[in-house]
Amino acid sequence: MHIHILGICGTFMGGLAVLARAAGHRVTGCDTGVYPPMSTQLEAQDIALIEGWDRSQLDLKPDLFVIGNVVSRGNPLMEAILDAGLPYVSGPQWLADHVLIDKTVLAVAGTHGKTTTTSMLAWILEQAALLPGFLIGGVPGGFGISARLTDTPWFVIEADEYDTAFFDKRSKFVHYRPRVAVLNNLEYDHADIFPDLAAIETQFHHLVRTVPSTGLLVVNGESEALARVVAQGCWTPVERFGNDVDWMVRVAGDDSGSTFEVLHDGEVVGRIEWPLQGAHNRANALAALIAARYAGVSIEQSCEALSRFEGVKRRMEVRGTIDGVTVYDDFAHHPTAIATTISGLRQRLVAEGGASRIVAVIEPRSNTMKLGTMRDALPVSLAEADRVFGYGAKEGRDALDWSLAKTLAPLNEGISGEDRSKQGSKAAVFEDLEQLIAAIVVVAQPGDHVVVMSNGGFGGIHEKLLAALQLRAARKAAAS
Repeated sequence: MHIHILGICGTFMGGLAVLARAAGHRVTGCDTGVYPPMSTQLEAQDIALIEGWDRSQLDLKPDLFVIGNVVSRGNPLMEAILDAGLPYVSGPQWLADHVLIDKTVLAVAGTHGKTTTTSMLAWILEQAALLPGFLIGGVPGGFGISARLTDTPWFVIEADEYDTAFFDKRSKFVHYRPRVAVLNNLEYDHADIFPDLAAIETQFHHLVRTVPSTGLLVVNGESEALARVVAQGCWTPVERFGNDVDWMVRVAGDDSGSTFEVLHDGEVVGRIEWPLQGAHNRANALAALIAARYAGVSIEQSCEALSRFEGVKRRMEVRGTIDGVTVYDDFAHHPTAIATTISGLRQRLVAEGGASRIVAVIEPRSNTMKLGTMRDALPVSLAEADRVFGYGAKEGRDALDWSLAKTLAPLNEGISGEDRSKQGSKAAVFEDLEQLIAAIVVVAQPGDHVVVMSNGGFGGIHEKLLAALQLRAARKAAAS
């Protein structure tokens, strides 16, 4: 079968393309605004990519068009497909019909931590020699690719609550029919399609309704929203993780949290030592090993595997250290995720005994953030950072309809004129990327940790910032 994928460069659709090719299908696709890691993954798979939505793509005469949720009515190619009466289907539906149909699916859902937890679960099963297939919204270390098809019955998938397609407004995850569903957490997000938290809870309950009675729900026991979801009706065994529930963690060793014990019903059943930081990652690990246990992997095996887990690209990924300044790339874009990222790094730095500064660089790029729905929570989420730089594009599809500068202004309250003259304002906002980078370079000191947070490419800021720091270091060396 020849399939042509509209919106092929999204993390989900790009992964679907890899799976389709591995299944023996001919795959082509189109999109706009391409950036790594998906663009490089498609290139490596030798999947033909067409820029844009020109109607002439009908001349490819594929057997089926697979439609991503980036496509809406008015899209020239989509309108041509509809006018010609050609066959089309959503990405999640195609995946369900052609890949998941004969698999034991383990799905990871939640507002935060889906990619990391899914990667952990796939890694555990891999280390247990179960050789799972997977589709993940990121590139996990140890695999080097976001999607894989295998001959085993196991398939691990990141279960997104975003809508399926313009013609199917259900959440993607209702198509997956998992045997195991991890419900990591639930907060309000995706303000462009959900009017309130209750609407998202309804979609999560649709997912719960698809899990068989012989399956398993792994639920964050600290989430009131998830408690409401389960209370709507549940026909599946539930195991909860968090505080004062079935499964818990207890930090051992120093306060960094890099070593912790796994407790089940109050008894220590495992111990993990790893380089990851933050309570959120310990919770992610707990969810992953509970799900893996359903697949027959012992807690001891899971703990051993997670001790070797390398993390995920764009999740506190170190992009380089120049002149003593370490630059990270992180996918955080929701205020809760931003606060969690900064808090986890702060915890690690304090445990290491250093007084290193955290420089937070944010691009409010998600649809929810661009609408301004979460803007009032931003100052609080960034409070633990020592310096904050914001990027608010003045024009283009990522332009904001609200003032980022005014939103972050409270971070500068209480800074005296004398302190401000010495060190500048705590928060500064720029509309020009080059000016933003120049300002960061002026402020950054040896020992600083610069955390760049965005769910997009951010104009290649990481490479540009590292290059600017390298130039600064060269100039300092020449002057000495």
